[in-house]
Amino acid sequence: MASAFPHHPAVEHAPRKQTAVVVDRDEPTDLLQVLSSDTAQEILGVLRDEPGTASDVAGAVGKSLQNVSYHLDRLCDAELVTPVDTWYSEKGKEMTVYALATEELVVRFGDSGTRTDE
Repeated sequence: MASAFPHHPAVEHAPRKQTAVVVDRDEPTDLLQVLSSDTAQEILGVLRDEPGTASDVAGAVGKSLQNVSYHLDRLCDAELVTPVDTWYSEKGKEMTVYALATEELVVRFGDSGTRTDE
């Protein structure tokens, strides 16, 4: 029996062109810690190709849903990933769809300011 809910409709999302982060001793950033995880890097690689739910990403990287959800939360907090839509499972459960928040990340060292988004 077909579901009344859309399963995977197309997602319209355009990430920012570039995000610059300044690493400064006076204003530490946890961005580099977030990116130091192999799992976080794998998640970014999957989302580079197309938006997806936590379960889609977990399947693609071969990690548990709990592990991927933890890293997605951290990547969202660091503003590298953003929720862009909601899909519904065949059972009607809401699932958040995630996508990259930026196409390019530039890390600068020094005290020339804070995060800038273009």
